[in-house]
Amino acid sequence: MLHLNFSGIILIGYVLNIPLSILILFLERKNPAVTWAWLLAIMFLPYVGFIFYWLFGLGSRRYPEFTVKARKDEELFNRFVEEYAGFVEQQLNYISRKNILHLEGAEHLNDLVRLNLLTGSGAFSDNNKLALYHEGNAKFDALFNDIRNAKEFIHIQYYIVRSDDLGNRMIKALAEKAAQGVEVKFLVDGMGCHANRKSFYQPLTDAGGQVLKFLPSQLVRINYRNHRKICVIDGRIGYLGGFNIGDEYIGKVKKFGFWRDSHIRIEGDGVKSLELRFIMDWNFYAKESIMLYKKYFPDMEQREGVSLQIVSSGPDTKWPSVQQGYFKMMTEANRKIYIATPYFVPDDSIFEALRVAALSGIDVRVIIPAHPDHPFVYWASLSYLGQLLLAGVKCYQYEKGFIHSKLLLTDGMLSSIGTANMDVRSFKLNFETNAFIYDKEVTEEFEAEFLKDLGDCTQITDEWYAKRTFWMRVKETVSRMLSPLL
Repeated sequence: MLHLNFSGIILIGYVLNIPLSILILFLERKNPAVTWAWLLAIMFLPYVGFIFYWLFGLGSRRYPEFTVKARKDEELFNRFVEEYAGFVEQQLNYISRKNILHLEGAEHLNDLVRLNLLTGSGAFSDNNKLALYHEGNAKFDALFNDIRNAKEFIHIQYYIVRSDDLGNRMIKALAEKAAQGVEVKFLVDGMGCHANRKSFYQPLTDAGGQVLKFLPSQLVRINYRNHRKICVIDGRIGYLGGFNIGDEYIGKVKKFGFWRDSHIRIEGDGVKSLELRFIMDWNFYAKESIMLYKKYFPDMEQREGVSLQIVSSGPDTKWPSVQQGYFKMMTEANRKIYIATPYFVPDDSIFEALRVAALSGIDVRVIIPAHPDHPFVYWASLSYLGQLLLAGVKCYQYEKGFIHSKLLLTDGMLSSIGTANMDVRSFKLNFETNAFIYDKEVTEEFEAEFLKDLGDCTQITDEWYAKRTFWMRVKETVSRMLSPLL
């Protein structure tokens, strides 16, 4: 009888899966890969597949607040354009010139500037001074120093803030500035910081600072996380990159060992775009919105320097701007494409762009971690890299520790660095921000570090790949099929 009851339960599950399958066919019809992945999941996992689809698969259509946010963001951007016309009035004139980038042989990149401007609100500026960080201690030393010297405000947002030594140091530093009368607003992601108790932030809030959670942690909101890592100080200094706030990011967690990442410090008009993005995200949940006061967008003394655009994308944007920027960089490359990413699960367009580039004779190299923090993503990554090997892409696994950099470098003159991984989650689900940097010196420094990293890598050769065990091949196959859902 028990066996019959169990069989009946399973049968009912499959019957219930029929209308769910029909629903998926209609809702996911724009993306066949996602459709088939979900159909396979609910076919082999009755009940469980339904729960997973409810948690992960319904998409941003379940959250009409994203539409509201997109509309408010557009209105805020338009007000910004009106109030600070001197900053943006030449944007369309910039992109109509033959060469706006002061780089020999870079005329073809004007199209990328236009794309980033029109799809990602990526205002172009060419008066930026940059400092580059390749490991956490130097980055956080600089950040803490800038926080100590803050005079007006500190606007800071991170996906992950640990309640460990580094996290407590950050709260203490921010609390000290808040007690001095500096405006401190700290935006954290509800899921990335779900383990933090209210008492962790209390020193800051008691001192007059404000802490706000973006999409507070709920089981039904595992997707659509604010993955951005932005800090703006006095409207003159901005930070952007891959480091979160936690001891592992300065190499103090034995599980990960040395943490290899990339971050930038900006002085110049590029900071205005970071501040505007922070205000957009803060106003999404704040009871009292931040207004576009002049103190948040001061005039810059820096008059010339590095050219860049700050580009954001996510469920609150009309276009997948960062993904489109990546694609355009790859298709415009003439000599080399270097990628460092902790997660390599590209969509079809990025995958084909890399394969065509390699087959065209372009030097394409990809670095991923050898010791991943998410095994399913690692197995899916190996599956994609295995196919790219056939086209001549050079693939590597970083052995020294954990590589978390989100870097795309092309032709020694163009860099993209920020928060977006080379995966479908960053392209379609998360709130991300990247800097597109048009500068030879900056790109050459990133490139030098990339080539140095190769010395700490094992190359994934055809021979290495052919020796994979049967079970590794099975795990790759399953993970590849489910990769649109990862």
